[in-house]
Amino acid sequence: MSSLHKYAPQGRTRNQSGESAGSNPTQFQDNTNHPVRSHRPEHSDYVSKGAFATLISPLKKAVKDAGYDTPTPIQELAIPHLLNGRDMLGCAQTGTGKTAAFMLPILQYLTEKPQRPIPGKPRVLVLTPTRELAAQINDSISTYGRYIRVAHTVVFGGVGQQPQVTKLRRGLDIVVATPGRLLDLMQQGHVSLNAIEVFVLDEADRMLDMGFIHDIRKVIAKLPEKRQSLFFSATMAPEVVSLAQTLVHDAVEVSVTPEQPTVEKIIQKLLFVDKGNKDSLLVSLMNDNKLEKVIVFTRMKHMANKVAGKLNRDGISAAAIHGNKSQTARTQALDDFKRGKVRVLVATDIAARGIDVDNISHVINYDLPNEPETYVHRIGRTARAGLDGSAISFCSAEERSYLRSIEHLIHQRVPIDMEHRFHSEFARTATGSDAKPAPKVIRPRRPRPTGQTQSRSSFHGGRRNRQSR
Repeated sequence: MSSLHKYAPQGRTRNQSGESAGSNPTQFQDNTNHPVRSHRPEHSDYVSKGAFATLISPLKKAVKDAGYDTPTPIQELAIPHLLNGRDMLGCAQTGTGKTAAFMLPILQYLTEKPQRPIPGKPRVLVLTPTRELAAQINDSISTYGRYIRVAHTVVFGGVGQQPQVTKLRRGLDIVVATPGRLLDLMQQGHVSLNAIEVFVLDEADRMLDMGFIHDIRKVIAKLPEKRQSLFFSATMAPEVVSLAQTLVHDAVEVSVTPEQPTVEKIIQKLLFVDKGNKDSLLVSLMNDNKLEKVIVFTRMKHMANKVAGKLNRDGISAAAIHGNKSQTARTQALDDFKRGKVRVLVATDIAARGIDVDNISHVINYDLPNEPETYVHRIGRTARAGLDGSAISFCSAEERSYLRSIEHLIHQRVPIDMEHRFHSEFARTATGSDAKPAPKVIRPRRPRPTGQTQSRSSFHGGRRNRQSR
């Protein structure tokens, strides 16, 4: 596979054969489930710029209604090639407009090439790692497809499957799914992938981080050989590239780097604190009204519950969101946060990608992440759409090694604030074993009685746990 070409203002794309990628206009054919309508550009069309000008009128109008008139770099590079039916290998960080980059061409394809939906056999599959990202993409379909007829739904675990089965039986154009529930419905015979015409694998690196590689391969094995495949990832580690090679064919490669790195647009601050004082430090920070809409990140699910509980007891409205919460609870927490009913959303890294909430004033890393890339994804929840934003990170002595990895990745030192009342000089100067997390204690399993087998309930419990991610 050839190397990716990163975007610059004069950026370019190329296919895997090394040929220059053109932008010839696509020949349109109607693809709705109602009588054919002409979508030839007319004087009454909304005036659109760049790649948006290649869209049919209903999509132009929807894009304008959503408040966009100029494509982002990933949209400008991707849309013409996807309209031409090319496979794509895309490297783009969250917040670059990636969803519209692939969904607008898909909606145009479905509109210009009509086909009555077949029960249980969708034409487009978008596979994502988390429920929140799946729901967000499904909402984007509603936004961009508001002036066309397209049947779509989202499929994920943590909720009852019957409403999803009912929609599949009616026939759908697009299914947005997480791997666990999709495979369950496939095994039960509710959905078949043999009619898929366009397949999108989104956030591939996150998929691998969450252990979905085997599930992804099972899904790919059921796809028809003739299809358009789109592969997107924020990073291109060797294992990600290896997966991409099994999915795309003669793909156009697009790599987009934000014109200004996310970390440079965010006011960052580092607070050294003893582990036992983190709760008190957080409460003291939240007494500042400038922290209007805040995401607090923890590493562990139980810690997210603990922190949210502490904030609520101190009169600071907060809700927790993580993989062990029911989908109803997660949806409610996110909705309350978006609407301003709660001031703080306490989240594990399931929320580091895929949750798109406007006007987040601050991100607080209650725990530093053990993977430096996650730090960038976390703080990228703020300072979006040209707005200001701040990121505050707590660092205890045992997190110093995580801090070093983060600063190495972002090529800068995070400014230190030593003026707060909970400052820990021990944490700031920790070295050696004091500056590393304690080794995990692995408790030996109790021997299973002879002849005992795994219970049916524990088997399905494992399936549910995977679906809840």
